[in-house]
Amino acid sequence: MNKKSIQKIHSSLKNLEKTQPTNKKFSFKFESNFLNYQSHLRDFSSEHYKIFDQLYSELDIRRSIDDLFAGREVNNTEKRAALHHQYRQDSTEGDFNFKKITKPFIQMINKGGFANIITFGIGGSYEGPKLLQEFTQKSSAKLNYYFISGPDKDEFNSVMKPLADKKNFYIFSSKSLSTDETLTCLKWLGSKRTTKNSIVVTANPKKARSLGFLENNIIPFLETVGGRYSIWSPISLSAAIESNFSEFLKGGAAADKMLLGDSREDRKYQKFIKVLVFSDLWFSNFRNKKNRVVLSYSWKLRSLANYIQQLEMESLGKNPNLNSIFQETGQSVFGGFGSTAQHSYFQLLHQGTSEFCADIIYSKSSDSPLLSAQAQGQSSLFSSEIKISKNPLEQTNSNSPVNLFHLNTLSLSSLGFLLATWEHRVFLTASMLQINPFDQYGVAAGKAVAKKFLS
Repeated sequence: MNKKSIQKIHSSLKNLEKTQPTNKKFSFKFESNFLNYQSHLRDFSSEHYKIFDQLYSELDIRRSIDDLFAGREVNNTEKRAALHHQYRQDSTEGDFNFKKITKPFIQMINKGGFANIITFGIGGSYEGPKLLQEFTQKSSAKLNYYFISGPDKDEFNSVMKPLADKKNFYIFSSKSLSTDETLTCLKWLGSKRTTKNSIVVTANPKKARSLGFLENNIIPFLETVGGRYSIWSPISLSAAIESNFSEFLKGGAAADKMLLGDSREDRKYQKFIKVLVFSDLWFSNFRNKKNRVVLSYSWKLRSLANYIQQLEMESLGKNPNLNSIFQETGQSVFGGFGSTAQHSYFQLLHQGTSEFCADIIYSKSSDSPLLSAQAQGQSSLFSSEIKISKNPLEQTNSNSPVNLFHLNTLSLSSLGFLLATWEHRVFLTASMLQINPFDQYGVAAGKAVAKKFLS
């Protein structure tokens, strides 16, 4: 890393910062079997991209990518690798063979005559499985699925009381098994939990045994799989009971292959990720756009914003590296189901004074043409000067950068490709910022201070 070269790059970016924002759009397209992408980025140009790409080379980001996928120590504060991506590989064996690991438990559930699957977990043990279950849920499903985060007794009772006399199967998901919310629910469940109707997914099997779980009812995973990256792991068991989960993994593997590859198509994908990363860094660090709204125009993806919120804000919400030219790390992420959001907080987005970026995700559907029309319409309204009427009170800001993601099908493989791509976006951003996206000491601090008040 050449400090003089990096300082020169920083000077170039500061010079661009002094220029007035331009209305000219940077339009970039990426097309694949899984998703199509269209950028609608005002005040970002090929010149911006070129300067950021120079920094990308100076920081040797390609080496960081290779280190991640080679299983080297990329989580430098906790002195470990980050191996969640191993579940997505075609040749995975042993600890990362999702199908082999989960098969006996799926058989246990199917043979047990259960009616309800209730998953207890919080954070990555909640957001990922919940997203997947909502995405895969079919009207013909044999089982009912519920999620409880805890520790509010009202939440617990709202699910458990109607199911008190039903045939329930319980999945406890906790990496450490020290999560107070999950342990509280375990205590409340009491005698309703037996050794036959409950399993635990954890990286702490010793603790699981001490809590009374049978050895054969423990699904272990490794410490090298972070909570917010665990959607690929047995944490997502509930979503695999009645769906072909391997398609989800295949979609993620396809994104990994393109990130690592050297074909023309691979390089196009890599530029797509760079456009996302470079524009995020530009707008947050040099244009004061510290917020990003994530909007999904599909009911099956109604929890996508919550999932991405955790992925990004836990990964990128870190103090800036003293050696970095960037002082702003992660953006504040919010969002939800687009159609609902339009009738709640879009007034602020269209006519308020807050600066923001937007990610819009949709899939065309003959059953719901309004959704795709809303997605494309809002993308244009956010990013382009569209005059709705001559009345100045009805005009919108129309100056926000937009990333438009179109899923070709609402399939598990397309979702897997999208989420792995988002992980790549987060990892490359963290590498450019020179921060660690795999620890979460701020989360740990909140847990520690709560224990003090309890005592």
